[in-house]
Amino acid sequence: MRNELSKRLQAVADLVTDRECVADIGTDHAYIPIYLTEHKKVKKAFAMDVNEGPLIRAEEHVREAGLKEQIKMRRSNGLEKLSPGEVEAVIIAGMGGGLVMRILTEGQAVAETLQECILQPQSEIAKVREFLLQNGYQ
Repeated sequence: MRNELSKRLQAVADLVTDRECVADIGTDHAYIPIYLTEHKKVKKAFAMDVNEGPLIRAEEHVREAGLKEQIKMRRSNGLEKLSPGEVEAVIIAGMGGGLVMRILTEGQAVAETLQECILQPQSEIAKVREFLLQNGYQ
């Protein structure tokens, strides 16, 4: 799967513009950071997840891809383990709209410094759009 992203993951990866550093929140297998790094869309990435199991799988995939220097693992609840300005973009994909909004709200200090948010809520899409408008996102 590493070389061939699913259509859903590919659609997300295609939205990322060339960046120095990106964080994939809820990374699961780290397929998107691996793809972005291999295709030179980003120089480095953080693969982040709240659960240890997905991070273990992600780390295995990153190691197999030979990208341990470019992709770092962080166990994090949303954006909590990022510092403001540490990354230029975040990917928050494949989770419910309520969780997407909570991540952006709780991580507001980091979110305010981002140049790009790639969001793919699986529910409550209209609510997420309204949240983004009400909170000054473009």
